[in-house]
Amino acid sequence: MPKKLLSTLYFGALFLALFSSCGEKKKPPPVEQPPSMSNLQHATGFSIQQAGDITTINVTSPWPGAKTDFTYALVPKNKLASITLPSDAYDAIVATPVQNMVITSTTHIPALEALGVLDVVSGFPNTDLISSPATRKRIENGQIKELGTNESVNTEVVLELKPEVIMGFGINDTNKAYETLKRSGIPIVYNGDWTERTPLGKAEWIKFFAPFFNKEAEADRIFKNIETAYNEAKLLTQKVTQKPTVLTGGLYKDVWYVAGGNSWMAQFLNDANAHYLWAETDHTGSIGLSLEAVLEKGQQADFWFNPSLHASYDEMQQANAHYEQFSAFKTRNIYSNAVKKGATGGLLFYELAPQRPDLVLKDLISLLHPDLLPDYEPHFFMSLQ
Repeated sequence: MPKKLLSTLYFGALFLALFSSCGEKKKPPPVEQPPSMSNLQHATGFSIQQAGDITTINVTSPWPGAKTDFTYALVPKNKLASITLPSDAYDAIVATPVQNMVITSTTHIPALEALGVLDVVSGFPNTDLISSPATRKRIENGQIKELGTNESVNTEVVLELKPEVIMGFGINDTNKAYETLKRSGIPIVYNGDWTERTPLGKAEWIKFFAPFFNKEAEADRIFKNIETAYNEAKLLTQKVTQKPTVLTGGLYKDVWYVAGGNSWMAQFLNDANAHYLWAETDHTGSIGLSLEAVLEKGQQADFWFNPSLHASYDEMQQANAHYEQFSAFKTRNIYSNAVKKGATGGLLFYELAPQRPDLVLKDLISLLHPDLLPDYEPHFFMSLQ
């Protein structure tokens, strides 16, 4: 499967009023020069404008179905004293470059690592979910503190860390811990990378992180390399004449959840030139079906990906004997992204895959069309034991 705060802005009560405000948010003040827009090709959940020394980030999709957007102003630390911004025009004002940040989703980690700023992270909720070896080392060394859970972050520990900004993750607009921290003068910035519906759209959120560290050029270069690698892999499959059929998901209690036709997984399978059996559906998430319906349509599928969280065929047999009726089970053609885990049990796929869709696509191509990538070693999808 699923996400920072303020230390150098603690310059006294004068600035505290700047960061926490009440009432309806006003429009940002007009600028003397036309703003330049960040060049986003795939991501749809945010936009970036640069006008003079002020960078404005607008997040339109902090979580699915959000009815409001969020606007953040980023101001260079050496310009902060000379720039006056109305606090009620922004949901947060952050001084850059940020040197102390709390993050709340494992999807934030690969972007920070790629930008070379992992050392700014001082806290994370539920650190056992983290797979990254570099990040785990910092946790073991006490450089990243455990903060509990995202829904109930330990606010006392956060306040002790004195972060300059919290990079928040939310499934809705209700998080009492965030509200408490915001009232304490800590900016909360919502990151909605996980709401993007396309592989490259998710990966482009590295450009969201970049302005917090003055790393825009690096982010552009990193994403361009990922985009190029993805498109080159996709182009490889165009020579394929026969598409293998694919089944996804597994039973949870009495319901089988398959990936919807417009889901992230389905788009990977389409770009890998496979025939996904539920590709014609318009669901962006999963679809709940009966075992009988899946058997009727998917019993003869050539490949089966992500059978719940099962890691072996024995596990599957014990969970439900009906799994043995599927052709992919008999031919041992079942692969899962839940086999490869970090040292404390975190799933690598859900941490790294959103930032590296090129690796996901190559994984699938190497399994579905082995002749195209004969020497490739998959990063995420592993055969069941």
